[in-house]
Amino acid sequence: MTEPVITTENLTRRFGDFTAVDHVNFSVHPGEIVGYLGPNGCGKTTTIRMLLGLLEPTEGRATVLGFDAFHQSEQVRARAGYMSQKFALYDDLTALENLAFYGGIYGLRQDSRWVNETLALVGMAGHERELARDLSAGWRQRLALAIALVHQPRLLFLDEPTSGVDPTARRAFWDLIYELAQDGVTALVTTHYMDEAEYCGRVGIMRDGRLLAMDAPAMLKERVITGEVWEIFVEPSERALSALSEVAGVDRVGLAGDHLRVIAQAGLDATRLQRAARTVVEADVSVERGQATLEDVFLSLAY
Repeated sequence: MTEPVITTENLTRRFGDFTAVDHVNFSVHPGEIVGYLGPNGCGKTTTIRMLLGLLEPTEGRATVLGFDAFHQSEQVRARAGYMSQKFALYDDLTALENLAFYGGIYGLRQDSRWVNETLALVGMAGHERELARDLSAGWRQRLALAIALVHQPRLLFLDEPTSGVDPTARRAFWDLIYELAQDGVTALVTTHYMDEAEYCGRVGIMRDGRLLAMDAPAMLKERVITGEVWEIFVEPSERALSALSEVAGVDRVGLAGDHLRVIAQAGLDATRLQRAARTVVEADVSVERGQATLEDVFLSLAY
């Protein structure tokens, strides 16, 4: 079996009395796209910083690309690409000049063929001469990805790479990640977007520094959401929410756009939910079976 690209063993980081990452264990294999899902402040970035050797673990260890992540961090960083939450671009330089500068750090000449090919790879052909400050958020995102790719790494650390960009740019970015994975590039991507995590082959769910679960999205839904999911369409939904939450067998009720979403134990049928809602509203109540989402998984595990 192929050796993992990343392996962590009880990886832990404390800052005084605060535990940012708490005995985390996981592995990532070549060519995988693994999502690291969780709210801001849950330990995702701290994990990546330890994997890149930028922070020393308080306990445990990590191996990245066959190297000790902290004690051989230079070898790791020479072979991995990193795209941070805040794109480190020089606004007074053009896209091409930014890429050439970072390429120089890895020993590439300014006229290196790979510099121009990397811009083309991320779809920036035609934007080479634009100043970084004049680029939209989506184009800045692509340039930041190009910088992470300029030295042709086989492993990418992408730390909330789509934060602050519009849905179209997010979708285009993920298309690029898929293309890279098809060429054998491995990616560890942190995100707090539940829908975005669905794009990953496996997803790790973080909360308060702990890795609660890691598996394929479909397997997480099957394993964690073992009961029924119902969509309840009723007005006013706020009044029905309280009534539904009192029904025996209902684990959770929440607003979901224009309707209510119920997670219930197996065997709870639509008729009981319909009756409960009608005790507080006079309007029609429509009950439809729903599908589990990663948000359901996260809420079930974390709360």
